[in-house]
Amino acid sequence: MKAEGLTKSAILLMSLGEDEAAEVFKYLQPREVQKIGATMATLKHVTRDQIDAVLEEFRQEAEQLSALSLDSGEYIRAVLTKALGNDKASGLIERILQGGDTSGIEGLKWMDSGAVAELIKNEHPQIVATILVHLDRDQASEVLEFFTERLRNDVVLRIATLDGIQPTALRELNDVLTKLLSGSDNLKRSPMGGVRAAAEILNFMSGTNEESVVSNVRGYDEELAQAIVDQMFVFDNLIDVEDRGIQVILKEVESESLIVALKGARPELREKFLKNMSSRAAELLREDLESRGPVRVSEVEAEQKNILQVVRRLADEGEITLGSKPEDQYV
Repeated sequence: MKAEGLTKSAILLMSLGEDEAAEVFKYLQPREVQKIGATMATLKHVTRDQIDAVLEEFRQEAEQLSALSLDSGEYIRAVLTKALGNDKASGLIERILQGGDTSGIEGLKWMDSGAVAELIKNEHPQIVATILVHLDRDQASEVLEFFTERLRNDVVLRIATLDGIQPTALRELNDVLTKLLSGSDNLKRSPMGGVRAAAEILNFMSGTNEESVVSNVRGYDEELAQAIVDQMFVFDNLIDVEDRGIQVILKEVESESLIVALKGARPELREKFLKNMSSRAAELLREDLESRGPVRVSEVEAEQKNILQVVRRLADEGEITLGSKPEDQYV
């Protein structure tokens, strides 16, 4: 969810009142609750006009849905499966339609990342790796940031070489984190972990720790490290996105975020964005970049990672293609 959406959601919920807002929160995912809650805590001096605008936008959206009459369960299954694919949608559908599980690893999703790290840091690295692949990628990355460099490197290596988790292994986790999984002995092996999972987690990690982890994996297995790097998509890689893709990205990214991100970008990448703007917008961006004083590297990295989240979402939705090939043809 973008910053603008978080702000609107926070204003709406604060306008509803405590009881109604609490009911809404029951239907949100853990990370959504955390992000919206954090945004609510930072809201100050919200004007009456801002509140009215958010409420009016919500009213218009609600009016479009008020006349719907359909099998909500089937609708949710169809929409989520189409949007996320069978593998990603299945677990989410179960939580929505059958009630959320707040025990075991599902319970960790509601916890602060520092608290999760403190809880699991003394477990065997293989158990830690197994736990982290069940968390959202950004939360897993935050948890890793709290570990020592040695443990962080070891865990990511294990994630990268983890090609599946047997039900018996999951049941062993029950002893560590109460009840994670219930069901019959005929459960299928869960396709968690692997190179893609490791790459996705590293994409959320700070630059210094990311380099350290990749270097460690490279010392263990050169080909494995390269496979992880190939799956990663960093900000500089946007230079390879076609112009039409850049134009789509610009529509989704807030100008303030782009300014900070481009402060630390290569000149050619800056020009890539500027040439895909209108003359007036490009002129304003140049002025903002020149007038903006020094920006902390950590702030630049944070905004670049925020933009990359938008980029990956657009790629998953088929709106853009990551990378380009001269031989690609369009009809």
